[in-house]
Order: sequence, then C-alpha cells, then structure tokens
Amino acid sequence: MIRLVHMPGLGSDDTLIPQGDAIPTLADDEAGTVVWHREHLRIRDQAAVARAASSEYMLPLFVFDPAFYGAEGLACDSRVRFLHDCLTDLSDQYHTATGRGLTYAHGDPVDVLGRFREAGWDIVTMAVPTGRYGRQRDRRVRDQCDVTFIDGDGLVRDRVETREGWQDDVSAWFAADQYDWDPGTVSSRSFDTGVDIGTIEDHYDITPSKSAVPRGGTGPAHERLSAFAERLDDYPGNISAPTDARDGTSGLSPYLAFGCLSVRQVIQYINEYAPDGRGKEMFISRLFWNKHYEQKLEDWAGWLDTAVNPVFEGFNAEQYDPDLVAAWKHGRTGFPMVDASMRCLKEMGWLNFRMRAMCASVYYHLLQQPWRIGADWFYHHLIDASAAINYTQWQSQCGLIGKPALRLYNPRKQVRDQDPDGEFIRRWVPELEALPDEYLDRPEGTPVHVQASCGVDIGEDYPRPVVDYDVARQAFRRRYEAVRADAADALSDSTIARRASFSGGREAAARIAAEHGTDASTGAEDGGTQTSLGSFSDE
Repeated sequence: MIRLVHMPGLGSDDTLIPQGDAIPTLADDEAGTVVWHREHLRIRDQAAVARAASSEYMLPLFVFDPAFYGAEGLACDSRVRFLHDCLTDLSDQYHTATGRGLTYAHGDPVDVLGRFREAGWDIVTMAVPTGRYGRQRDRRVRDQCDVTFIDGDGLVRDRVETREGWQDDVSAWFAADQYDWDPGTVSSRSFDTGVDIGTIEDHYDITPSKSAVPRGGTGPAHERLSAFAERLDDYPGNISAPTDARDGTSGLSPYLAFGCLSVRQVIQYINEYAPDGRGKEMFISRLFWNKHYEQKLEDWAGWLDTAVNPVFEGFNAEQYDPDLVAAWKHGRTGFPMVDASMRCLKEMGWLNFRMRAMCASVYYHLLQQPWRIGADWFYHHLIDASAAINYTQWQSQCGLIGKPALRLYNPRKQVRDQDPDGEFIRRWVPELEALPDEYLDRPEGTPVHVQASCGVDIGEDYPRPVVDYDVARQAFRRRYEAVRADAADALSDSTIARRASFSGGREAAARIAAEHGTDASTGAEDGGTQTSLGSFSDE
C-alpha cells in the first residue's frame, strides 16, 4: 500500500507527497531516470525526455509547488486551469507512447525529489530561464538532489558573452533535427501518489472566471498551428488592431509559454507547410524575438524585480498613487482604448502586443507609476504569461534599460489608428456605446449638446481622464531627459551591459554610452549630436 505523508502548515489532509517507501526502489543493477517536468510540457523535441529514455526505466513527474498556488501565487485561476489542461494532455501523451501516464506529487521540490534520489533514481529536467525564486529552487535541487539540468531550448549557456554569434547559434538550433526517442527502448514507470489535478484544484479552490480561454495541451496546440499555417498570408494585417488580432494571429503564445510545442517545432512546421511571403517572414522573426527575450532572462534573473539600468531604479516611486493604479487596473482611466484593453485583459486573460505596449506606456509614462506593480498585474492575468517576455518587455517599454529612443504611446491616436469605428471600445466600455465615433478618442471633448442627445454624460457615466495627457507627457519627458545621459553612461559598465543583453552584445551598449552619455552631452554644447527630446517617438 502506498503511504502518504501530510505536509505540515498547509492545513489540509489532501496535501500529500509520496513517502520514501512508496516510490519504486531500483535495484543496484537497475538504471532509472525521473523526468521532472516544469515547463516544456511535451514528449517530442524534449531533450530531458530523450535523455531519460536512454535509461532502463523512465518515470515522468510533475510536482505541484505550493509557491505557485494560493494567495501568494502570481497566476490567475484561469491560467492554472490551462496548466492543468496541459498536464492532462501530457499524461495522455505518455500513456499513448508508453502505456503509463504522468506521476503527480505536491510539496517543496527538494523534499519530493530527494525521496526519489533515496530510492535510487537519477533526475533530469530541462534548463529554463527563470527568476530569483526559480534560480534558488534550481540551485537547491541541484545541490541536494543531484538533479541534472539539460540544455535543449536553443539558449546560449556555455560562454560568458552569450550574445557573441547568438543569431547564428539560434538559427542553427532552429534548423537542427528535433530531439527524438523510441518508446520501445525504455520501460515507463508511474504510481498513484494520491495526488491528482482534482485534489490540487479542490485544495487551492481553483475557480477559473475568465471567458473564451483556450484548452491547454499539445493536441490543441497542433490544431491551432495547422489552421494558422493555412492563413499565414493574412498575418501582417492582423497584428495591431485588437479586434483583428484575436482571431488573426496564431494564438500559440500560451502553448509556447508552457512548452506544449517547442519554438523549433513551430518554425519547422511553418517552413514546411506555410506559403512563402511576408506573413511567414514576420511570424518567424517574432519567434526569434521569443528566444531573444528568453536569453535576456537567462543572462540575468533580475529582470523580474530590478531596473536593468540602476539610474532608473525607483524612478516613479515618488509618484506612486494607489488611486491611479486602481483606475488603470480596472479600466477607469478616462482613455477609452486603455480602459477597453484593461477590461479585456481582466475578462479574457488576453491582449494583443500593441495594446499591451500601449497600456504599459500609459501606466509608466502618463500615470507615472512604479513599473513592477503594472508588470505583476499583467503577469497575473495573462493566460500566455511568460516571465521572460512579460518583464523584459515591461522594462523595455518603460525605458529602464537606457536606450536613447523611447516610445510613448498616445492612447487617443491608438483609437484613431486601431479602432476607428469603435468596435473594440464599445464591446468593453459599454458606457460609451451611444457616443458618436468621432468623439471616442477624446470623450471629454464631446460637446454638451451631443452628450445630451446620445445620453452619455462624461464625468458621470464615464470618467474624465485621470491625468491631463499633455501635461503628464511633458512632465515625464522632462524627468526622463534629466537622467538619460547618466543612464547611457551606466551602459559602459560591463556588468550593466551584460544585464541588458542587447542582441548586439556589449559593443551595442558601449556605442550607446559613447554616443548618448555625458561626454556626448558636453560635446553637444560645442556642436555635437546628443539626442534630445526629439528621440521620444509617439505611437
């Protein structure tokens, strides 16, 4: 009979992990390997699975880590449910291939994996870019459980200057043969720990509330990839406007975030089955960017909580206003495109890239609020949340790296450019449904007689802007300009340059320092070319 042990302090008899004598113990002449799944929730083109399959026995395992659940977790219940879909699909993949499914456990991974080591099992897992908690956890399991981390995601880890030749390295990995294994050469093991997805969902009261969330797993991912390849020619025209992007983009981002497919699998499928053209080129370039941002987090875990450029650490801290933050979070800023986007994010866990960038820009550049609160809000709600992409994009969009150019999104212009007929705004901000199209970019400018005739009272039915757009924009630009040369200087520090992880490497950081730092600023007084406020571009 399998014995289970209660984990103290979590307050439920359902919180169980396998006791040591419940785990299949290997004889001295037997070799077995546990595949510890975290991300990369698939069995094909999966380097750790391929490594484990070279053993006599293989046991696939997922550990429900309490750090990612409960009130302290940074994932909404709908994303947790998507993860659980992925795990069900992964277990089915194993069962189809080997006749055995996935084994589940719950608890601190060090405690769980330690019991497998005591029973004679080797343990492998995929190396993944992660933040501070993840790196501490990985260090602990490496030191205490002798876990082997397998490189197999195309990132560069074997040299200090990771960006030297990076594009060539990643291109070669995309083109290389996928990791493969033969289920007939290994015996799969599994056992009932008393922990399953239902147990976990009951314990943590997982109650998904978002609408139109796709089903997780490799099967649904393949279906989306196949359908998208057939309409890839339409992709370039569907990425910016949110109403077009919802069904016009690939929809693969949550599947890539959880590793239901590898980026290499997607690229090779697109190259084989999609028509040549601009759509294919654009989509593949975005998959390179996926790896670019993962490399950034691999190079420096601080992206999740610390400004890359120390000059910008705490830059908006003194402007913190909880009322402004709440207005932004809940779509009550008085800027309709922002409010529609934030309500869409909260309801569906989805937002296209341009609207994400606009909302981050308004939050940091206009409302001038501390960046991490906004980044954490996105990370909590997005079904496709990837720490590597979310936090690096937030820092990049906010301007916390020290690049000379800064893109400030104009939320009024975005209405005119991306939602001129108001379809998106009216869906998510029904208070403005009756407002004529020509006033949707600036409802507060609607003449009183128009408000009366359409029955929309601005200031009562829908808020006026929480900040004056022009005043706030200029105030931020002045503050940012005052420290920008110092930020450029900081990039001459090799440690800071390595953090920034520019695609052009440390040389790119050095050029920014030389051309836009304080020495360049001094030179500008004598006819030099120091970049001024004109480098702030409006979108």
